Amino acid sequence: MDDRLGVGFVGAGFVVDVFHARTWEGVRHADITAVMSTTGTRAERVAETCRSLRVGDPAVYRDVAELVRDPRVDAVWVAVPNDVRVAVVEAICEEVRSGGAELRGIAIEKPLGRTVAEARRILEMVEMTGLRHGYLENQVFAPAVNRVRQLAWARGAAISGPPFLARAAEEHSGPHEGWFWSGQRQGGGVLNDMLCHSVEASRHLLTKPGERKRDWLTPKSVTASIASLKWGRPRYADELAERYEGVDYRRTPAEDYARATFLFEDAEGHHVVAEATTSWSFVGAGLRLSFELLGPEYSATVDTLDAEAKVFLSRRVTGRVGEDLVEKQNAEQGLMPVVADEGVAYGYLHENRHMVEAFRSDSQPDEDLHDGLLVTELLMAAYLSAEQGTTVSLPLPDLDEFVPAVARGTWDPRAIPVGSGSSGG
Repeated sequence: MDDRLGVGFVGAGFVVDVFHARTWEGVRHADITAVMSTTGTRAERVAETCRSLRVGDPAVYRDVAELVRDPRVDAVWVAVPNDVRVAVVEAICEEVRSGGAELRGIAIEKPLGRTVAEARRILEMVEMTGLRHGYLENQVFAPAVNRVRQLAWARGAAISGPPFLARAAEEHSGPHEGWFWSGQRQGGGVLNDMLCHSVEASRHLLTKPGERKRDWLTPKSVTASIASLKWGRPRYADELAERYEGVDYRRTPAEDYARATFLFEDAEGHHVVAEATTSWSFVGAGLRLSFELLGPEYSATVDTLDAEAKVFLSRRVTGRVGEDLVEKQNAEQGLMPVVADEGVAYGYLHENRHMVEAFRSDSQPDEDLHDGLLVTELLMAAYLSAEQGTTVSLPLPDLDEFVPAVARGTWDPRAIPVGSGSSGG
């Protein structure tokens, strides 16, 4: 097999077109050789992006089995909507087990599943094939996050002890595509969509460099709450209904705000805390990612909107609505931050580099599907905590089949849960 890795994109939505394909210019020893989308139109657009950037001349497919049978495809990046992910991974794994496909690795976008049962099923299917596997959680590869983590542990923790608190938040004004807004299709609202980023980034910051997160941190409990702050209001619910077919937040809303506090025990026996906050109701310049790490005698912060570049546009400057300054951009006037290369800043470039080199060397990526399963377990425990109004102790038996009320279409954002203490095994 050629030393260069041929990568097939399974899915051709926003994250593939804007971040994975466009950061591939900085990825060595790999080419984009195939793209698949059931409609074909989006796959053609991504393929054209790849050709224009000279990162590959991908074949376009509408069927995932045909894509993985392509002899030029050595590994796949799976980035399909949550409600079809199990079926897509099953089709890939069946081709590998039957000998129809010869792959070296599979990388799957966050979150791994809509429920623990789905995430566990995906992990089990992939491990039965013997493939190397990666979990595509970009924020743990963000350069600023990793630089402050390295410095905090090397300077602060080495003298005064390991960190005890990590905070992470992802906030913007709402997703790009309709299926994200559907609790049933997506598996929830903003908690499932974005708190998966924040909890994993927090675990990453709290873990000693060189150690695996799941070995360093043991989950002990979670306390969480969710709310519909903006998009359930009649005016905005109607706006969503007009924008996306089948999305009705007057009848079946999903949460647009979530917060969770996770208690872990680290490998040295200390209790440490991760605080995660996410929102689809944040109206600022655009997407804001923020991180903090606190220890006995040190702290570190990252804020993507505290950019090194800014541009001011007066009220006389009017133009088209766009996202040319920052993702989820909300304005085209005033003093605006400019994130010079979002694919780098948010971690996609280094994520792709890491996965490629792991698969080329037949080694397991640092972020793999075991991490994805654990994140799903933490998310489902957070939903349960929010529904019950209690602190949920971990590990929690019978979590596999739990489906959040938001995902069942039965959540009432006006009903405030009244807790009765802690629950758990």
